[in-house]
Amino acid sequence: MEAAVTEYQKLQASFQTAVEARQQLDSQLRENEQVAKEFSKLTQNNEVYKLIGPVLVKQDQVEAKTNVDKRIEFIKGEIERVEAQIKDLNEKTEKKKIEIVALQTKAQQDASAAGAASATAISA
Repeated sequence: MEAAVTEYQKLQASFQTAVEARQQLDSQLRENEQVAKEFSKLTQNNEVYKLIGPVLVKQDQVEAKTNVDKRIEFIKGEIERVEAQIKDLNEKTEKKKIEIVALQTKAQQDASAAGAASATAISA
């Protein structure tokens, strides 16, 4: 039973990590979608700069838009992957929970049976 409980705790920790990753991806997606929205307001005469370390470097507007679009696409793919992982971990956690409850029930039944057997032996 201890092994089942340990496995359950590991599954819960993995589930929590996946949920945190999902939240971080959501944040990145919103940020990149905001950047894409700002790009849509630019004219061809506007200049775009990218922050690389402490330096702003001029970047081609089309290239910048393409990079942001690709990043959004990648993040959406990662979100799908993490959501599938969360679903799988949730299912495994539920199965392990059911297994633990079954083990606890069996242990209680065994303890009751042992108690009844010893009570019968004492009265005989």
